[in-house]
Amino acid sequence: MGISTEAQQFAQFLESVRAKASTPGLDLAVVRDIVDTHASASTEPEGVTYAEVDADGVPALWAIPEGADPDKALLHFHFGGSVAASISSDRKAAGHIAKAAGARSLVVGFRLAPEHPHPAQIDDAETAYRWLLAQGYEPRNIGSTGHSIGGTLAVALPLRLLAKGEAAPGAIISISPWTDLTISNPKVDENEELDKMLSRDILEQFRAAWLQDPGVDFTDPEISIVNADLTGLPPTALHYGEYEALAGEGADFGRRLADFKVVSEVRPLPEGQHSFILGAGRVPEVDRAIEQMGQWLRRHLGS
Repeated sequence: MGISTEAQQFAQFLESVRAKASTPGLDLAVVRDIVDTHASASTEPEGVTYAEVDADGVPALWAIPEGADPDKALLHFHFGGSVAASISSDRKAAGHIAKAAGARSLVVGFRLAPEHPHPAQIDDAETAYRWLLAQGYEPRNIGSTGHSIGGTLAVALPLRLLAKGEAAPGAIISISPWTDLTISNPKVDENEELDKMLSRDILEQFRAAWLQDPGVDFTDPEISIVNADLTGLPPTALHYGEYEALAGEGADFGRRLADFKVVSEVRPLPEGQHSFILGAGRVPEVDRAIEQMGQWLRRHLGS
């Protein structure tokens, strides 16, 4: 059957942005501006309003769908390998997911590397979560969502809370997560020509910026969540594109969810690109996936 014309156009768009961002000699600030143009791939979600907020020192943005359940909230983490992207690059995609879930979403502007290496990102995720609790949201009514490095954070945050013996969010949506920082999965190279956003070289640049401690072990389960003990993890929906460099470790992580008997569903998107949710509102395959995410969150939050 093949993919839709819109999905093909989206892949071409990702390729064009990557080409611009990869121009030799660009200042990091310019690269970040280029990466933020990914936002133009999404349409404005109808009936969603936005409000900036300070989540205890972490800049954030509420995406508020009309008729959203006032007792439920999503905590959303953007893509960008810890180095780029922002609230603005994810605002619309997060709004589409929030609308599908019938819950407001707090898009988190975590600190970026190399200025702020690991663990600044997970620290900011935890701060934003605790801010939500202080607003009166119950853990079981909070969904942890994100894509790429944000998909990693969406899982790493509940794992950190569980390790502290604290209540984790009620459900997880992890999209295109980076689960293995060894960058050793064969799919990284096998999908080199298919993934229009990522490459081995880009992943290695991100890793060097994010994990600056020379003593870091890339297999550390706090970093490579594919190695983590997933006991007690909340219901988790895992989505990734079959064409992405991270597809192999996405599949590996899906098997880990099953091994630990986590309530889960694993949905590889045929011929899907990395961080495909950026095509929200334009690409029919993406919109169907977002509808599935919304149903997962409606089913598991508060249960």
